[in-house]
Amino acid sequence: MKVVFMKDVKGQGKKGELKEVSEGYARNFLFPQGLAKPATESAIKELEGQKKSEQKRKEREKQEAIELGKQLADWVVVIKAKAGEGGRLFGSITSGKIAEELAASKKVNLDKRKIVLDEPIRTLGVTEVPVKLHPEVTSKLRVQVVEE
Repeated sequence: MKVVFMKDVKGQGKKGELKEVSEGYARNFLFPQGLAKPATESAIKELEGQKKSEQKRKEREKQEAIELGKQLADWVVVIKAKAGEGGRLFGSITSGKIAEELAASKKVNLDKRKIVLDEPIRTLGVTEVPVKLHPEVTSKLRVQVVEE
């Protein structure tokens, strides 16, 4: 019996897949649990519609990420920190601190996990920090650390 999975089922299929399963398994487990429904013509059309809307949503997200990436490349985020001799900071500048300053100065809420810092910034000056906005879109943000 062909079914359309409504949710991920471990070992059987993922949400939105069209698969062949045994009739008893479908009737006694998948349908009562709401995990799948019979693969009727209307269910298949509904599945195709969902896939198209999901594709459009992903494309829109990618375009928004590209636009934000262009803006980030032009910006310089200035962070004030206490420093000692030779421009060494007391403490360090982390991705969380960069995200906070970006939200405060540029009004852009960016998740700190998207800011890719191999190690925290510990010196004064300008540092280019990669920002992963989308799986296919990465941009650079300039962070300038100045003495407080």
